[in-house]
Amino acid sequence: LGSASPRRKELLAVLGLSPDAVTPPDIDEDARKAELPGPYCARIAREKLAAIPTAGPDDVVLCADTTVALGRRIMGKPSDEAEARAFLKMLSGRRHRVFTAVAVRRGDKVWERLVEARVRMKRLSQPEIDGYIATGDWQGKAGGYSIQGPAGAFIPWISGSHSAIVGLPLVETAQLLQAAGVPVWGGKP
Repeated sequence: LGSASPRRKELLAVLGLSPDAVTPPDIDEDARKAELPGPYCARIAREKLAAIPTAGPDDVVLCADTTVALGRRIMGKPSDEAEARAFLKMLSGRRHRVFTAVAVRRGDKVWERLVEARVRMKRLSQPEIDGYIATGDWQGKAGGYSIQGPAGAFIPWISGSHSAIVGLPLVETAQLLQAAGVPVWGGKP
């Protein structure tokens, strides 16, 4: 697993899988000029995959990236509390998109999927923003929030995959891993 996200490891466990190794890739995640959120997310997942070395031709590596998009604006992980507050204020009372790209490699073969979900955040009051920021849950989260944490109380509506919003779309991930020859849900190779 090429990810530092404990959520992705937990979601893999839902599929009955436990990675042999967890190696977070070290890449530049800055968006390119005029890059759109979906293509950006897919590119980052591919670059993460390329940054993870393999020990053998049968090693299977999985990497993913999740990006929050408000229109064409890419909202990555906030660098500090002020940016997290700004993100929440922008998302307050609005719909936005969450993209999660998954890339799987076995030997020289790569399988990829990009999943888009839509999310509506309720209009947030200043005390709600202050309270959420105080939890620290915004740290390391695309868009400055996580639907599976306290901010879940801010999300009255989603369209699409809940697990993709968390960070790993289960249906698509299972399909990619099966294509790579990895049995899920306790199956035998």
